[in-house]
Amino acid sequence: MSGALGADANAGVEPVGPDHGFDLDRLTAWLQDNVKGFQGPVQLFKFKGGQSNPTFKLVAASGDYVLRRKPLGQLAKGAHAVDREARVLTALHAQGFPVAKVHGLCTDDSIVGSMFFVMDMVEGRIFWDAGFHDVPAPDRAAYFSEMNRVLAQLHSYDPEAIGLGDYGRRGNYFERQIGRWTKSYLADTDAGRDAGMDRLIEWLPSAVPEGDESTVVHGDFRCDNMIFHPSEPRVLAVLDWELSTLGHPLADFAYHAIMYRMPPDIVAGIGDVDPASLSLPSEADYVAEYCANTGRDGIPNYDFYIAFNFFRLAAIFHGIKGRVARGQASSAHAAERAAAYPRLVKLALDAMEACS
Repeated sequence: MSGALGADANAGVEPVGPDHGFDLDRLTAWLQDNVKGFQGPVQLFKFKGGQSNPTFKLVAASGDYVLRRKPLGQLAKGAHAVDREARVLTALHAQGFPVAKVHGLCTDDSIVGSMFFVMDMVEGRIFWDAGFHDVPAPDRAAYFSEMNRVLAQLHSYDPEAIGLGDYGRRGNYFERQIGRWTKSYLADTDAGRDAGMDRLIEWLPSAVPEGDESTVVHGDFRCDNMIFHPSEPRVLAVLDWELSTLGHPLADFAYHAIMYRMPPDIVAGIGDVDPASLSLPSEADYVAEYCANTGRDGIPNYDFYIAFNFFRLAAIFHGIKGRVARGQASSAHAAERAAAYPRLVKLALDAMEACS
């Protein structure tokens, strides 16, 4: 999950140093063998920003490409699964969903030091600000409608029909997620216990709505994880699929919709303003639009899904707080996230109270 850093911190590219371990000759040979139409020579740049999977821009005679790789060194089992990213991108691109075209996956660590894949470079605009302040006010609602439409399109696919039937576990999504993050919270004693989190842990398992659904979910669907057309309210590519899996679509939508309640200094959000003042739809209208896009007759227990997502984020930030306490996370960004943890707990509790 990328953070609420501004465009200055995340935008653009920087030179690639020797610590990244690239052998350009080997990489060029692989590109010639695996990327249709590729022509060298190739120049390599690293995208700025906090991607957990380092991302690079390849500038070649035949055009620009993007390379996503696993970090170098020892990694936790199952982490940084760029092969999963390549798989979901390939499946969704075949359906006409807005993602970059993948040209090839390399599982041979000897080429650049770790597994990687190469995809098209998509040029356009990334908005780091959920209020879309860079867009003229009369046009902003169209950008929100486009995000809503694209997420509904993702949730419309039958995973089996598009070759992703085994992309994750089916069923009991909330029970499994609540259990996972409860275990994570309780295990990190350095971060301490919190009465609000304890209340959420007690309440959430008893409040899971009836009925179960399973679709492909993105897991981090936010405005700053999309590339928009340079001048139109049109998503050209959804980015950062490392958290994607099979899950409950309403969990995925509510994670996206918490932008309406999210303070902008934590994660991209507009929780500090009246949406109407920005010429944006209200939260209720945005929910109604998603329902129209997906053929739903409303979302009963909507605030449960909001509470769940704030709980999940709070658990993640609780883990960051623990790493800060142990001296394992020295950056100012980590300290800021640890400091934001109580506000996420409060937002989860507010949604919980709205359910009763």
